[in-house]
Amino acid sequence: MRAWQIVSDQGIDALALAEVGVPEPGPFEVKLRVRASSLNYRDLMTVQDPVARNLPYPRIPNSDAAGEVLAVGEGVTRFKVGSRVATCFFQHWDDGPCTPAAMASASGGALDGVLAEAVKLPERALVSIPDHLDYAEAATLPCAALTAWNALMEAGDLKPGSTVLLLGTGGVSIFALQFAKLAGARAIVISKDDGKLDRVRAMGAWQTINYRQHPEWHEEVLKLTGGEGVDLTVEVGGAGTLQRSIQATRVAGTIALIGILTGGTIDPVPIMRKSIRLQGIYVGSRRMFQDMNRAIASHGLHPVIHERFAFTDAKAAFQALAAARHFGKLVVTL
Repeated sequence: MRAWQIVSDQGIDALALAEVGVPEPGPFEVKLRVRASSLNYRDLMTVQDPVARNLPYPRIPNSDAAGEVLAVGEGVTRFKVGSRVATCFFQHWDDGPCTPAAMASASGGALDGVLAEAVKLPERALVSIPDHLDYAEAATLPCAALTAWNALMEAGDLKPGSTVLLLGTGGVSIFALQFAKLAGARAIVISKDDGKLDRVRAMGAWQTINYRQHPEWHEEVLKLTGGEGVDLTVEVGGAGTLQRSIQATRVAGTIALIGILTGGTIDPVPIMRKSIRLQGIYVGSRRMFQDMNRAIASHGLHPVIHERFAFTDAKAAFQALAAARHFGKLVVTL
């Protein structure tokens, strides 16, 4: 079996395609034939700077995959050979609040990931995938989709008629747009690319803002909402955009904090004065994943895939992610 491995701190070019063994599954374990693996910004950061994460070499990257069950160990009841499944980002977070134990079970970081032809995982680290999705589409769900779902439906408690602010057109933001439309909410999307803004409008965005034309984009958000601000902001930028997000969010609104892309300092006073709830989002639990998949299946939702790469071209996929010109998700297929 072949797997891509991080073997040094020299970045994408140092990724190595190696022959590795996959043991047969033990009790409550499943052997999965990987058919597709999607890339997240977190995966790129792990490849580019494994030292900061204190990763041992070699380490297989990526958290997200979909495929079919090849074998099951004793005691497995949820799946059988041939079941179509996707991986959970956290191998040990079934439900309830996130815990240190759950955080220590992240694939492609604390534990080996799934950018391989086959992997062995605990039964609890997998969920069934909607029948209408192909493997590449299903492989986009474990991190980006579930993060967006958690931000909107769990932390954000989004209601029909609510207004949500989405930053950019990466995987999380595009899924958030789809879920907002599914929930009957209004989405405002900001981007510096008019072509991408045209695409999100075609997908159902209520309003769009080009932040290159409007650097003080929070002021435009306030104009669009009659001076009140949005009910929920899905903040994927980080400290560099958070201050404007605070200004764009209504009194007693919610900011789902996801991004760590930009640096900067944060003034906490407006958060206090506006009674804003700032909620960190770190993907989600297995139960949330199952809830999300039921909604996806019920509405026939299809993830947006920007480009699919062959397994042997995985380096090109990471390079495309680093270039940040994509709309939606990048997926490696096997």
